[in-house]
Amino acid sequence: MLTEIRIESLGAISVATAEFDRGLTVLTGETGTGKTMVVTGLHLLGGARADATRVRSGADRAVVEGRFTTTDLDDAAAAQLDDMLDASGAERDEDGSVIALRSVSRDGPSRAYLGGRSVPAKSLSGFTSELLTLHGQNDQLRLMRSDEQRGALDRFAAASAARERYRKLRDAWLSARRDLIDRRNRARELAQEADRLQFALNEIDTVDPRPGEDEQLVADIVRLSELDTLREAALVAREALSGTSEDGLAPSAADGLGRAKAALESTDDASLRALGAQIGEALTVVVDAIGELGDYVDELPADASALDAKLARQAQLRTLTRKYAADINGVLQWAQESRERLAQLDVSEEGLAALERRVSELARELAQAAIDLSKIRRKAAKRLAQEVTAELAALAMADAEFAIGVTTDPADQEDPVALILPSGELARAGADGIDDVEFGFTAHRGMTVLPLAKSASGGELSRVMLALEVVLATSRKISEGTTMVFDEVDAGVGGWAAVQIGRRLARLARTHQVIVVTHLPQVAAYADVHLMVHSTGKNGASGVRRLSSDDRVAELARMLAGLGESDSGRAHARELLDAAQSDQI
Repeated sequence: MLTEIRIESLGAISVATAEFDRGLTVLTGETGTGKTMVVTGLHLLGGARADATRVRSGADRAVVEGRFTTTDLDDAAAAQLDDMLDASGAERDEDGSVIALRSVSRDGPSRAYLGGRSVPAKSLSGFTSELLTLHGQNDQLRLMRSDEQRGALDRFAAASAARERYRKLRDAWLSARRDLIDRRNRARELAQEADRLQFALNEIDTVDPRPGEDEQLVADIVRLSELDTLREAALVAREALSGTSEDGLAPSAADGLGRAKAALESTDDASLRALGAQIGEALTVVVDAIGELGDYVDELPADASALDAKLARQAQLRTLTRKYAADINGVLQWAQESRERLAQLDVSEEGLAALERRVSELARELAQAAIDLSKIRRKAAKRLAQEVTAELAALAMADAEFAIGVTTDPADQEDPVALILPSGELARAGADGIDDVEFGFTAHRGMTVLPLAKSASGGELSRVMLALEVVLATSRKISEGTTMVFDEVDAGVGGWAAVQIGRRLARLARTHQVIVVTHLPQVAAYADVHLMVHSTGKNGASGVRRLSSDDRVAELARMLAGLGESDSGRAHARELLDAAQSDQI
């Protein structure tokens, strides 16, 4: 729910703050005062494209700030918004509300903020779109588009699960079909690629390298190249430690350490005995080193003949690293990836036949999913048409008839997404199904129902849109925590029809927060909260104020016939207000 909006330097508004409650809130005001700027501000918070020309003359930027609460949302919707806030690092205010802000610079890009964090406008839109549903004359124009009509029907039908299943199958079918076409068209090229990969893998398998073998070979070759030097160094070291020289006269480090240890441990002095223990540890290290030096000497080749074998092996490995990767580990990784690629390059007749069967199987599943989705839509279309028609009767259009046509979108053999249905019919498998959805309307029952774009006037279209939204909302297809904003959807309407629109908006406000920009006193009279956009008298600036009971009477009198100061005008306005407030909706 929207609890507050603050607008700065947007259009005619210099600085204005408006607070909103539950129920029905109306905004009224003289033409040119900027009441639609409130809706423009909400569109900006909804992620709409920023228009620098909207920045008030003399200001560097326009700022719109909205405060939202999420306590009225269901658990699933609230959890989804919490995930969005966590993903962007946004934080709630102390009272649990979330502040969204959008600034529009006259010379530079716009900025978006959510919960105190700078975010892309798309992220701001993702958050506010769950809380705001905006309806204006542009939305009426969108309602004439087939995709918007299909979307409204799907909302009513709760068809999201069936549509998602259809989309997943369609993606799989298109992917498999592209693969099949690619293999057929590139059979020779793919066969040549498979031959090259197989030749390379055979070469690598013949050499049979081990992980890290090239690095180990370098160490081995260095050792063999310095065989005599290494052997002499190891022998001299061992002789120095063990005293095993040829003349037997060389002093032994081990013997010396042993004698020193025995001498110190033979005393009763604690310090000398501690030193004896340390020398004992050193003696252990020396004895271990003598053994390891002996093993090292024993493992050295008797001559350097093994060097030639190592060099030959190194040459084999270098052949691979020149062709496939910088080192042997890279060669082995390339071989693994190439085997996986080779498995995908099955251009044999058996492989193509298997892929053809897969494409056919997916096509059958997709056709059935499309039929299931169509059945859901066709069934819901009858109910939605009946309910909207009944709602239009309550909006002073008793003879009007609303209809919804759901037909199969035909395709020809050349269509890249042509799908054969179980009936043998060829349909176009679009992203949202195989159905064309068209809203039809006639103002007089018995007359031919024509497409909505061709049959409804501006006032009739406003009432159709309102009726549709009332039905969708009352059927729980719009979350109760959503704020519904209507910008002059009552254009072209008057008299008794205007009263009925006011009643319907008030009924909608029982379960939703509803904000309406209106020029009709019959609608404004039903408001729980009446806000007026007025000129402040300072450089043509406008502000927003909440009207008291007496102020509402004066504003309604002005809206009726510009008679705000006359007794007759105020009496008429008071009568209209009392009638609306006592109406049992």
